[in-house]
Amino acid sequence: MFRQTAFGIALSTLVLASGLTTAPIPGHSSTNKPTHNKPLSISLNQVATSSTTFKTTALEKSVFAQINRYRVSQGLPKLALNASITRQARIHSQNMAKGKVPFSHQGFKGRVTAIPIIYNSAAENVAFNQGYSDPAAQAVIGWLDSPGHLKNIRGKYNLTGIGVAANEEGEVYLTQIFLRTQ
Repeated sequence: MFRQTAFGIALSTLVLASGLTTAPIPGHSSTNKPTHNKPLSISLNQVATSSTTFKTTALEKSVFAQINRYRVSQGLPKLALNASITRQARIHSQNMAKGKVPFSHQGFKGRVTAIPIIYNSAAENVAFNQGYSDPAAQAVIGWLDSPGHLKNIRGKYNLTGIGVAANEEGEVYLTQIFLRTQ
């Protein structure tokens, strides 16, 4: 449904790249192979203002809180936020927002290898949206409605990092990396 606003017709879009998961390899941090990487695209219409600005750190905290609330509601342990993982997630979101890399999981192996943590398994969820007043909530809703992303959210991970970046066009890119350590 399209509605006329003071800014014209507002179209909000949410796009998800399928959740990326690696096969568990005990004690290794650089030899894991992705098990899937097909893009999933979902478009949603919603009235929103085009003048919204976002505080990316607040959005990262919001995603973290929402994911942990969901995990607890499902009887799963909370994830711990890790600064090194967050740094890599931010870099990926910033690179996508700047157009340096495509909206995808491209470079996932390099991102997790750059994290100075030995892990058993790793996964990543990414989302892109535009035109929502709460892009973090829209990304989490999209991830929870997607089997591949939900598998990562419900996975046996104990550490996470979240990075959010926005560009001048109002596009918001979100990356969440999950790690399972010993």
